[in-house]
Amino acid sequence: MNRIVFITISTLLLCHFSARAQFRKYSNEFLNIGAGARSLGMGGASIATADGATAGYWNPARLAAVRDNPQLSLMHAEYFSGIGKYDFAGIAIPMQDNRRTLGISLLRFGIDDIPNTLFLVEPDGRPNYNNIETFSSADYALMVGMNQMLYETDNRELSIGGNVKIIHRNVGSFAKAWGFGIDAGINYRAERWSVGAVLRDATSTFNMWSFRFTEREKQALYLTRNDIPQTSTELTAPRLLIGGAYGFMLTEKIELLAELQLDNTFDGKRNTVISTDFISIDPRLGLELNVGEVFSVRGGVSNFQQALKDGDSTNTQKTWIFQPALGAGFKIKNVKIDYAFTNLANQTSPLYTHIISLSVDLKRKEN
Repeated sequence: MNRIVFITISTLLLCHFSARAQFRKYSNEFLNIGAGARSLGMGGASIATADGATAGYWNPARLAAVRDNPQLSLMHAEYFSGIGKYDFAGIAIPMQDNRRTLGISLLRFGIDDIPNTLFLVEPDGRPNYNNIETFSSADYALMVGMNQMLYETDNRELSIGGNVKIIHRNVGSFAKAWGFGIDAGINYRAERWSVGAVLRDATSTFNMWSFRFTEREKQALYLTRNDIPQTSTELTAPRLLIGGAYGFMLTEKIELLAELQLDNTFDGKRNTVISTDFISIDPRLGLELNVGEVFSVRGGVSNFQQALKDGDSTNTQKTWIFQPALGAGFKIKNVKIDYAFTNLANQTSPLYTHIISLSVDLKRKEN
């Protein structure tokens, strides 16, 4: 039944993209899911403190945190009881005596084995389930980024960075899109403080959609009163992410790291804490308790929204809801394993998912 729902959604998306080029408020949303169980366990608050190979996704300027040895990061998550699968792979390679770091990231969000019900009903009105074939709907993104260290002392550093991203999206053989975008970031660290900012889709990210239907498929769409979509361009508006973090030393080996991040969008009012015609601001808060360099526990909240209060028959009373997250991680030598347990919607929804990621410090052989 869930997969029948997804074929319906996919069909609606095909019709949705038939419009001419314009900004879409929720375009390329798969790029906003996140990368790495550490960051997702903190509610996605990572612009100022992302580390390892996932830094190339969160803030390319934070690639400066990868020193001496290349680092590899892998993540897998499943959504909607395994129907949707999300994967991330990234590598960060230090260069020029740690003054620069190259970051390469690959993301995929896909739904496989979706039933194609276009030919389910025969001309005489009888359903023929042998006519059902399956297809996949998947979104891919390749990000190639680099940082440049501008200033560095023992306890202070300033770094800038940028990403070039190539996007490919497909809905079976019916629709395909290629896109291109640029992200730019900056990060400043001073003793226990860290401040970062990223301008995502800095020049507006576009997706050029093309559609291909056989004559039989066109006839089925026509008979069911569905529009046949035409080639179109979808634009993603820039968004500004700003984060600040501070590490509190509770003991010599125990640190509490707190990070606040503000996601700022400029495409009209959204259901966020601050919402105006010019800007909408969505805060994220993450905490991480580190015991030495071995074990960590995390928590975070994000996606604050106003919703109608349960039990209100007048539908006038509203309450604030949010998206919770928990996580943990441990490190053994050069291997780090992180886990996150987070919700796709808010604390009133049962859509929780488990996320696991692996990070490996690829130590170079000594001469």
